[in-house]
Amino acid sequence: MQKFFTNSAEQTEQLAERLAKTLGGCEVIAMFGGLGAGKTAFTRGLARGLGIDEGVCSPTFALVHEYEGKFMVYHFDMYRVTTYDDLYSTGFFDYEGCGVMVIEWSENIEPFLPENRINITIRTLSENEREITIEGAEEI
Repeated sequence: MQKFFTNSAEQTEQLAERLAKTLGGCEVIAMFGGLGAGKTAFTRGLARGLGIDEGVCSPTFALVHEYEGKFMVYHFDMYRVTTYDDLYSTGFFDYEGCGVMVIEWSENIEPFLPENRINITIRTLSENEREITIEGAEEI
C-alpha cells in the first residue's frame, strides 16, 4: 500500500500521471471517495499520463467515456449503479480486458469487481488537501 498527500487538484493529477507510467494496458482501477474528493481529477491526470489530451470529465450521465491514447481508457461512473442487473445493463463486462478501466464510485459495485485490480482511495482532509492510498499497483 502506498500513501500520498496532495494539496491541489494539480498535484493529484501529477500523482496520477506517475501511476500511468507503470500501467501495462489491461488494468482495472477502482476509485473510492466521496463527492468532490478528486476522482475525476485523478482520472484526468492518469489519462494525460497515457497521452490523452482531450478533456476528461465525469461520465455521470453517460456512465462511460472512452478515450484513446497509449491504451484505451474506459472511464466509468457507477454513482447510480448498485445492483448486478444495473451493472450488467451498462455493458460493463464487455470492457474487461480491453484497456484501462477507471471506475468512479466503485464502492457501489465492489462485489462485482475483479480481485486483481488497483484500488485508489481518496480521502478529503480539507478544502484542498487529499490523502490518496494506492493498493495493488507498482511502486510509484
